[in-house]
Amino acid sequence: MQRPKANKKTLIRWKIYIDRARMYIGYIQFFMIGFVFLDSFRDNQVGELIYNHLYISIPILFLLFIVFSLLLGRIDTVLGLREEELRNSTQSNPVMREILEGIEEMKKEVSELKQQLYNQTNNNSR
Repeated sequence: MQRPKANKKTLIRWKIYIDRARMYIGYIQFFMIGFVFLDSFRDNQVGELIYNHLYISIPILFLLFIVFSLLLGRIDTVLGLREEELRNSTQSNPVMREILEGIEEMKKEVSELKQQLYNQTNNNSR
């Protein structure tokens, strides 16, 4: 039997798979908490209304969940929370820092080349 390689790239790929699976498990947990929450209403008038009309109430609750999720996502976008989170994540990531430093160096070089070209153009026009 061939032994699987456990190099750095493989471990990182596995970590990404686990993180993605964790996200989907979080969705499942959220729905389970929703059902537990609904079950807590079973013995009152709201719960009776929901459980007596499941074919109507479940699609309505699902649509409310979608609308509420979209509203929360929109609020997050308007407040700029995700952008700030990504900015902080980028600054703490050494690879991204190197990329940003490289971009800054390129900007500086382009600016210097533009200045040299501008100076040459002005000298030639005299």
